[in-house]
Order: sequence, then structure tokens, then C-alpha cells
Amino acid sequence: MKVLLTGSKGQLGSCFQDRLPDGWEIWATDSDVLDITDLDKVKQAVTQFKPNVIVNAAAYTAVDKAETDRELAARINETGPKNLALAANEVGARLVHVSTDYVFDGNATKPYVEEDATNPLGVYGKTKLDGEIAVAEVQPDAIIIRTAWVFSEYGNNFVKTMLRLAKERDTLAIVADQRGCPTYAGDIAQAIIDLIQKKSQGGVYHFCGDTEVAWSDFASVIFNVALEREVLEKKPIVNNIISSDYPTLAKRPSYSVLDCGKIRSENIDMSNWKSALEEVLLKLK
Repeated sequence: MKVLLTGSKGQLGSCFQDRLPDGWEIWATDSDVLDITDLDKVKQAVTQFKPNVIVNAAAYTAVDKAETDRELAARINETGPKNLALAANEVGARLVHVSTDYVFDGNATKPYVEEDATNPLGVYGKTKLDGEIAVAEVQPDAIIIRTAWVFSEYGNNFVKTMLRLAKERDTLAIVADQRGCPTYAGDIAQAIIDLIQKKSQGGVYHFCGDTEVAWSDFASVIFNVALEREVLEKKPIVNNIISSDYPTLAKRPSYSVLDCGKIRSENIDMSNWKSALEEVLLKLK
């Protein structure tokens, strides 16, 4: 199995490399090595390497910055995935593309299934949805994985931010009216590997953590586990606030819980994020 990986230095890309099965050959690229927004360069790279699978873990993920940086967000989140799909078709490769829960508006009252209507609230979610559509049109057999609230031992994420703030402050105000499912990047990587090995049907799959929480709940769990594992010497007091108390450029969905029944039918378990959190905190320690 030959895999071309994009976004190799991000959370998912790093975890994917950690879990690469024996016998798989990988070309791990980042934007310095391969600019996915340049179709000619993408085609040249793919023709040269001739992968069986392309895993696109590259994305523009600065949700608020995207509101004023629309062009770059669109190039990375829409044009880039389309270029990868076009190049994949030329060598008979399959594309696995990673998307987000932010394609939904958060007005649901039960977990979103893959067929639910999308309605992104901001530029980030809109460009990610456009990327999904572009990929599906170019390569109908591509696998598109929507995930949410990603954390890991790599890169910048909510867990690391909370640990840093906990060492600086005695109290923290955390949003309590946005609910979703934390997801360990290592579990997303394993799910991708499993889907590839199983030669699963193309289309959209939801994959996220196994229990839903608010951001404030997630923070409290992080602090409790970090204290138990002696990653923190003390834990701050968490004060619940509502989204309007903490205005951001981009509006977030208030409820973005994903129904993972489809991917579970492939015998792939959801991310046990509390167990993964313990492992991540020990690694960070």
C-alpha cells in the first residue's frame, strides 16, 4: 500500500504516521513540500509517486481568521481537495478527505447523520463543505470523514490551551452552551486506516468521540485527569459562560454532535476520548 499524506505536520497527519501499518509506504508531505492549491504540482507529485491512496489531512482550520481570509481558506479547503481528487483519478488512486462538524448550523436536537441538511455558519464551515462537494463530484468513490473537536499530543488544540491557562490562572471562564464530541486524532487516523484496509464504500462518514459534552465540561475533565496524573499541581475554578459572553468573529454551531452509526456498521468504534485524554496527558507530562 502506497499512501500520499498531506498535512503531515498537523495533529491528524502526525498521528497517522505513528499508526502506519507495517509494509505500507508513505510519502508524508506538508505545504512546504506539496502545495495542494497548485494543480500542476499536485499532478506531478501524484504521477511521480503513484499512490494507491491519498489521505488529505491538510486544511485551513483558523475558524475566526477565515472570516477575513476567505480566499486562502477557499484555496486550501476547496481547491486543494479538488486538485487531489483530480490527480488521484489520473493514477487510479482513492482519496480520503477529512472534513468537519462545522458544515452544520447546530440547530438540531439529535446527533447529525450524514444525510442531514448542511448549513455552515461561517467561512471555515462553508469552505470545508465546498471541499466535500468538489471531492464527491470529481471522485464519487472518495471517502469523506467528518470529525469534531480534535485533540492530541501534537500541534495546538483545546487540551493544550487549557493546560497552559491552568498554570497561569486560578479561574477560567469557559463556554457552556456549545455541545459536541471531543475526538482524539489518533483514533481518527486509525479509523482512516481501517476504512482503507476494509475497502469501504465511498461517501461521507461521521467519526467523533463517544460522549457529548460542553466546552466547559471538557475543560473540567481535562483538569481533573491532569491533577490525578500530576500533570497539574492545582486545577482552576471553571466558570460557565454563554457564547454571547465571549464573542468571536465566526459563529460556532451550538450543537454539533455527530451520529456515528454508519462508520460503526463497518466495525469501527467511536473515539473513547476520555481514555485517549489520559494517554495524551501522560505523553505531554
